[in-house]
Amino acid sequence: MDIRGFQVEEQDQVVTLWRACGLVVPHNDPDKDIRRKLEVDPDLFLVGTLDGQVVASVMGGYEGHRGWINYLAVSPDHQRKGFGRQMMAAIERAIAARGCPKINLQVREGNDQVVAFYKALGYFPDHAICLGKRIEHDV
Repeated sequence: MDIRGFQVEEQDQVVTLWRACGLVVPHNDPDKDIRRKLEVDPDLFLVGTLDGQVVASVMGGYEGHRGWINYLAVSPDHQRKGFGRQMMAAIERAIAARGCPKINLQVREGNDQVVAFYKALGYFPDHAICLGKRIEHDV
């Protein structure tokens, strides 16, 4: 798998990947999320490709205090091959290169398989409550 920066012409492939991985929810418009990411640290939006097809993606961010990881996805046909680990290693390196001391991520409740994946990579619950406030409604 080749890991590199996202290219705009891959947007449809990425959204299809996210849908196949169950990452798209009714209150998030994936096309808007991509446009927003391209306005802030677009170099922290990576894709993994095989034979020119997007099979993995990850978005990272760093706001000066903590790093964040969003939209890690690996095509169901290519899961359990180490691609998720490769994508995480690449985005962690890119975020760490900015001087980031800690990376956070969120997993939806009940997604135990994904929690186990992240624990195997050294991520553990922070025992903090995540709060959110929607400022813009996508749909």
